[in-house]
Amino acid sequence: MFSTDELCSLRWDPTRQTVEVIDQTLLPHTLRWCHLDSMDSFCHAITSMQVRGAPLIGITAAYGLAHALQSDSSSENLERARATLLATRPTAINLHWALQRVVQAVAALPPEDRAQRALACAHRLREEDIVNCAQIGEQGLRLLQALPVGKTLNIMTHCNAGWLATIQWGTALAPIYKAQAAGLPVHVWVSETRPRNQGMNLTAWELQRAGVPCTVVADNSCGELMRRGDVDCVLVGTDRTAANGDVCNKIGTYLKALAAHDHAVPFYVALPLSTVDMDCASGADIPIEERDGAEVLSVYGVDAAGEGHAVNLAAAGTRAANPAFDITPARLVSALITEQGVLEANSESLAGLNFA
Repeated sequence: MFSTDELCSLRWDPTRQTVEVIDQTLLPHTLRWCHLDSMDSFCHAITSMQVRGAPLIGITAAYGLAHALQSDSSSENLERARATLLATRPTAINLHWALQRVVQAVAALPPEDRAQRALACAHRLREEDIVNCAQIGEQGLRLLQALPVGKTLNIMTHCNAGWLATIQWGTALAPIYKAQAAGLPVHVWVSETRPRNQGMNLTAWELQRAGVPCTVVADNSCGELMRRGDVDCVLVGTDRTAANGDVCNKIGTYLKALAAHDHAVPFYVALPLSTVDMDCASGADIPIEERDGAEVLSVYGVDAAGEGHAVNLAAAGTRAANPAFDITPARLVSALITEQGVLEANSESLAGLNFA
């Protein structure tokens, strides 16, 4: 059964007064917690993808800003630290949102009061994320329960939008965990999510720990599974949602949305309101992170002895493009699942949400 007490991606160590995060680059082979105790360690954790997933990136950055103020709470350092953290990854809007929440909480205070208030704000963002994701799970569960399916509900997901991408529950995986707790038989098709294999390495690992039946499949097999009728719905997360309902998610999401549309398979996107960017008119305005081509040209794994190795897949001198995200237009999204309810993917529905 799913236990939120043991499934958590970021925790506060009150003794050392530091943040601990799971180093997700070592999963699924090694579960290791690491302390973030310097600005460099916070930035490295985000850029290297030790932490990833839009909500978790934002909350990690909030703690990073609070840490920076412990040694220098001047307005100059506040802005310098904010800019440094903001530059770590460009696509997830939660990064900007969380940093702005901390800045707004401390900017008007005397410098000597800022560090404590910033830390309290980061703690609050962490707790809000847990509550919001649990609500997303409840809202999504109602959708899943209403689907006309057989004995088992077969859900396809892409990348990782579970508790490893948030604090607990997750976004796209939250309705699945809620369904399991409600006694609804579920099975999850987990696409590998090349090139970093977040589906295979993270989502499958999560689901297995929670006792949710799942099967890893190659990215290119997902359309065929839908054609066969083996998929009842697709459920994914998003790193940024534009004001018109376009969603930006891990590269490969758009192709699944196209296949789902062609085969009349519901395509649901689960997200907290912190992921909505009402200042972004459409997906065309979302910056797409271009990562190192080495991620495409090599792969990391462990051998029979349990030793880790990086292996080159391509011939020496091969060049690779590596966009980390793609845009799925709102017309392909069956519904957006938020903590405030299920809504249509359009500007009218998003404008009616309460962002306060």
